[in-house]
Amino acid sequence: MTLRTIDTLGDLSGKSVVVRCDLNVPLKDGQITDDGRIRASLPTLELLLGRGAKVVVISHLGRPDGKPDAKYSLEPVGVRLGELLGRPVTFVDGPPADAGEVDGDVVLLQNLRFDPRETSKDAGERAAYAAELAAFGDVFVSDGFGVVHRKQASVYELAEALPSAAGTLIATELEVLDRLTESPEKPYTVVLGGSKVSDKLGVIDHLLPRVDSLLIGGGMLFTFLAALGYKVGASLLEADQIDKVKGYLDRAAELGVDLIVPTDVVVASKFAADADHEVRPADDIEGGSFGSSGIGLDIGPETAKRFAEVVASSKTVFWNGPMGVFEFDAFAAGTKAVAQALSEVDGLSVVGGGDSAAAVRSLGFEDDAFGHISTGGGASLEFLEGKKLPGLEILGWQA
Repeated sequence: MTLRTIDTLGDLSGKSVVVRCDLNVPLKDGQITDDGRIRASLPTLELLLGRGAKVVVISHLGRPDGKPDAKYSLEPVGVRLGELLGRPVTFVDGPPADAGEVDGDVVLLQNLRFDPRETSKDAGERAAYAAELAAFGDVFVSDGFGVVHRKQASVYELAEALPSAAGTLIATELEVLDRLTESPEKPYTVVLGGSKVSDKLGVIDHLLPRVDSLLIGGGMLFTFLAALGYKVGASLLEADQIDKVKGYLDRAAELGVDLIVPTDVVVASKFAADADHEVRPADDIEGGSFGSSGIGLDIGPETAKRFAEVVASSKTVFWNGPMGVFEFDAFAAGTKAVAQALSEVDGLSVVGGGDSAAAVRSLGFEDDAFGHISTGGGASLEFLEGKKLPGLEILGWQA
């Protein structure tokens, strides 16, 4: 693969490097609940500091709608970053244009999305904002994999404004994702969950000819059950996708792909942590205690066992999307079973970012239990769909 890396930037001693990280971590009451993305940014930052550079870190956090909002401040991220780096981090709380000279080997600017130009549809507005960011550095390193599918000022135009290269995180992500699409060791299994099947159609379409098994869980499973002619009660359903799903079921059969849809489901009386619930056959969800008002919130134990067996016997596994509402203990068993099986894979196991990464950590799994945990759910999916990602193309990416 072709990609401009840090080595292409030459001697960095004494230079200022603007580094686009993805520090979009979850916060609760101003406290970071999962610092995985901060930890993922460390190798690139430590490499640059080790080469004598000063680093100016930039990132977004949440969706503050283009204006300052205290609950989306990066200040707590700066504190945690300093703890992990073992050195002070100078936090600049204000717009880049007003910052002036800033001191310190590590500087963190305030949330990029406090300025509407960061995500503007107007290329000129984005370029103007990128120019303000470029004033902080001699070169630019792009390392926020979670945003490379977006044409945003700090991702695209900034890479044009300064000599630019990819950081180690992006390089690692691409190496893993390239293996998933171009040279996966067989048997190759993809596990897809999450709420909407419409979010995963492109991945299914692109990967079906490449995989041996495709396992379907999460809220999207009910559209598959509906495509098989089953009633799904009050479960999440995208009725407008049923015909497409029927097409994928037919195509999987033609290709010899084992497309596995749950045979049992945990059905609840309502969407709540303390809801009454029972296990129902997937073809008779409405025949239980809750009738047509029952809501499926997890794959059942029979399905979880089968999924785990398929995953554990594979040599390559990509998983994106939880199997159920893992945030509620009563509906986390399916996700936990898949995660446990994934941790036992004798080969390449990839957790595809987003909710999947949050799930495995919240369920007590360590990052090193898996071959790779992606930092970019949406970017990972678009890459696996075969789409061109602007934040990679501007760095010279060619598969």
